[in-house]
Amino acid sequence: MKAIICQKYGPPEVLKLNEVEKPIPKNNEVLIKIHATAVTASDCVIRGFKMPGNPSFPKKQIMELMMRLFIGVSKPRNPIIGLVFSGVVESVGKDIKQFKKGDQVYGFTGNSRGTYAEYKCVSAKEAAQGELMLKPNNISHKEAAAVVYGGVLTMHFMKDRDTQNGQKVLIYGASGAIGTNAVQLAKHFGAEVTAICSSSNIELAKSLGADKVIDYTKEESINQLERYDFILDAVGENKSSKLKIQCKKALRQNGKYVSVDDRLLKIHPSYLVKLNELIEAEHVKAIIDRDYPLEEIVEAHKYVDKGHKKGNVVITV
Repeated sequence: MKAIICQKYGPPEVLKLNEVEKPIPKNNEVLIKIHATAVTASDCVIRGFKMPGNPSFPKKQIMELMMRLFIGVSKPRNPIIGLVFSGVVESVGKDIKQFKKGDQVYGFTGNSRGTYAEYKCVSAKEAAQGELMLKPNNISHKEAAAVVYGGVLTMHFMKDRDTQNGQKVLIYGASGAIGTNAVQLAKHFGAEVTAICSSSNIELAKSLGADKVIDYTKEESINQLERYDFILDAVGENKSSKLKIQCKKALRQNGKYVSVDDRLLKIHPSYLVKLNELIEAEHVKAIIDRDYPLEEIVEAHKYVDKGHKKGNVVITV
């Protein structure tokens, strides 16, 4: 089968298209023919071994050591990276009862990665942990691969209680994979949503339901801040500005500020279940910026590395 191999950490050019052996599912595994994946910010972190956030010595060195032990010392332990996918079940092991051949599925693979390929095996344990789900019928494989990363991370960083009816919510970085989902989710739960993005993404933020939009490129943007019950920094600490610094001071009493660099992701079984419900009810939709074939994965990574994508960059397999 075709797969993208990452044999060392580095720039996008370290990714190579190779022919590798097609996986054979074990008794407790599902074999999935992948139709679409996506280039996520996390994929770029893994490929380039870039530490998220802006930690200082010695915290940075400790985090880098932990990352190497977790992912791989000199190269990714699994040379096929990629976190998300959408596809069709090609075969199942004899112990699998939940899925059958022909099922359309999608998911977020977590630690196993391996979605930059034509085929991927997912175990029953991984499915039970919330890494595999039947795909909603009202979206395509491309849309499913696009929405799952930001959807799962939004569930992780922004709980229902953070965006209750009538609360004021601020989303910094409202046009990215997480931000586009966060705006939609907060609005669905009845919050008054203010989105922060560049001038080129104002209309996108409004189309997702934002009540107010602040253009971070404008000098007067700081004066537009109000007091918020919940603030989500959806871009992380690698990007900072005077406006972001002021955002941290714009909380109401007992308000909550969350950054996507604050905590490690642990996929909860409920995340994909909730995301399915929201997609099927058309409360959440996928935002796709660009679409590349698997053979152009290097160009896709170069584009994502620039840090200005709108929503998601999808890869067709």
